[in-house]
Amino acid sequence: MRLHRIALGALVAATLALTGCGATKDQGSGGAASSGGGAPATGLQYMVPNSPGGGYDTTARTAAQVMEKEKITGSVQVFNLPGAGGTVGLQRVVNEKGNGKLAMQMGLGVVGAAYTQKSQAKLSETTPIAKLIEEAGAIVVPSDSPYQDITSLVAAWKKDPKSLAVGGGSSPGGPDHLLPMRLADAAGIDPKTVSYVSYDGGGELLPAILGKKIAFGASGFGEFLDQVEAGDVKILAVTSAERVAALPDVPTLKESGIDLEFTNWRGVVAPPGISDADKQVWIDAFTKMHDSQAWKDELEKRGWVDAFATGDEFGAFIADQDKRVADVLTTLGLA
Repeated sequence: MRLHRIALGALVAATLALTGCGATKDQGSGGAASSGGGAPATGLQYMVPNSPGGGYDTTARTAAQVMEKEKITGSVQVFNLPGAGGTVGLQRVVNEKGNGKLAMQMGLGVVGAAYTQKSQAKLSETTPIAKLIEEAGAIVVPSDSPYQDITSLVAAWKKDPKSLAVGGGSSPGGPDHLLPMRLADAAGIDPKTVSYVSYDGGGELLPAILGKKIAFGASGFGEFLDQVEAGDVKILAVTSAERVAALPDVPTLKESGIDLEFTNWRGVVAPPGISDADKQVWIDAFTKMHDSQAWKDELEKRGWVDAFATGDEFGAFIADQDKRVADVLTTLGLA
């Protein structure tokens, strides 16, 4: 079945020792954030389940910086635990049952990787905290690539799909894999002929693009803004319905004659079995962050689309995404 007929549209949608599993509510000297005020939350740890420099890493560190700057929390310890498309981190979160001080950055990539990596840990076991953002994808090449527009790239790709490798910062089933598969399908290329190379996050994808180990990359556009400004890479097209403010000169795929839109999302989950009070600490912290001008400024700066939802609402969204991804990957023979 061709991918545009598959229900993919809804998708557009140093290990550190952890310090105990106690509650983060105010127990005297160190306090927790709450919707009604009080002392900042303290002792929070924020895991990124892939390598530094990627979209999850950027999102987590930006969120932590805003929470600290706005005195919503004390110092937030952000750390990376890469491996297996994010499922090493997912297993760690599930293993930390009851640890109310830990949360993990995640998104569509972890949903897919849980299936393709045959993870024993499931997202359904985690505690949903907040959906933060959505972000358009981008097709990116080194600045001196022979393909200086999406039309010439796709034309060469159609001639010999296997000769032009595409890289992404997620495992099969993640957004960076689904994007080129859908792009191929929209361009009249059999997705089964696409040579896809998986990297563990944008931090590993970027050197592959710059080193010309792949012909082009597919990932969230926000991961390449610094390199675009430095003149190291060129984004040929974005996958949103309209051009993004951060890249006003870059056309959408639709503007370039390719009938495709695709959006990724990112959110935060915590371990299973945490107390209601600890869950509320995290939700309150992200809610206050979301409402701050500093976060709004980061959204504008990075071209992220606000997609904020918390708790049960986010949990229902994850459950829906999980089912749809499972259906798609089963159809493609990847789950």
